[in-house]
Amino acid sequence: MDFYATAIIQGLGFAALGLGIFISLKIFNIPDITTDGSYTLGGALTAVMLIHNIHPYAVLPAAILAGAAAGVATGLIHTKLNINPLLSGILVMTGLFSINLEIMGRSNIPLIETGNIFKDFSLSDNIYFNQLLIMSIVLLMLVMIFRWLLKTDFGIAMRATGNSEQMVTASGVNIRTMKIIGLAMANACTALSGYLMVQFQGFADINMGIGIVISGLGSVMISESFLRFSRTKKIVLQLVLVISGSIVFRLILAVALSWGLNPNYLKLVTAIIVLAVVSIPVIRKKNKTAAS
Repeated sequence: MDFYATAIIQGLGFAALGLGIFISLKIFNIPDITTDGSYTLGGALTAVMLIHNIHPYAVLPAAILAGAAAGVATGLIHTKLNINPLLSGILVMTGLFSINLEIMGRSNIPLIETGNIFKDFSLSDNIYFNQLLIMSIVLLMLVMIFRWLLKTDFGIAMRATGNSEQMVTASGVNIRTMKIIGLAMANACTALSGYLMVQFQGFADINMGIGIVISGLGSVMISESFLRFSRTKKIVLQLVLVISGSIVFRLILAVALSWGLNPNYLKLVTAIIVLAVVSIPVIRKKNKTAAS
């Protein structure tokens, strides 16, 4: 049971990453690869500040702001230089590798004797239950913030930007500013995920973000599958389903490992799962079209 409890906690830790992908991909229609770098940035900054005995609560805003800055960089390259958003994200992600290595000073930082949010904020004597509660509280606060924000006039303008840029421009909204803010929010969430996961796993590694965007994408795609069954467009439900998708995604990987999967093939299995989730709706649509 501890094995699957760990998978659920990891799912919650990566859920903030999934919410970041949801913002960039589903609200703004921007495939943002900055994720790989901003996730490591949040984790690297967290590890360095913790080993310098800075309180985890003080580390949190620093990690979030660092992630937001990475998103702003991608947004500026995309909007001010008119560079493809995918390429913009790749450029920033590549640059962040050197920045993260400079922040860390070495490729790996263990967090053995340092404090962390799970130690300093104890709600239960059971370590797994305590981690589960803290992760849940953080995500609940995040969902409530987004629920409030996306229902404001500003949030509605954000959502409209991804649906119809021409209409939003005609309404006097600055599209470029909206995209920059959206990418900042998305990467702030990603850095938050790095902040949580580094403290959960007890170390930061320079390669921890490689391919991590697939995990977030898997969460969003699974949530899309759930959403088709629910047939609702309520934003709060969409956010909750992204979190649920992250947990399901991690549980699937946990089941695969428990069945004896070689960990060397974990990335391959991850890619296959995402491919399956993305392709199933397309295949079903084609079959319905052929049948009619």
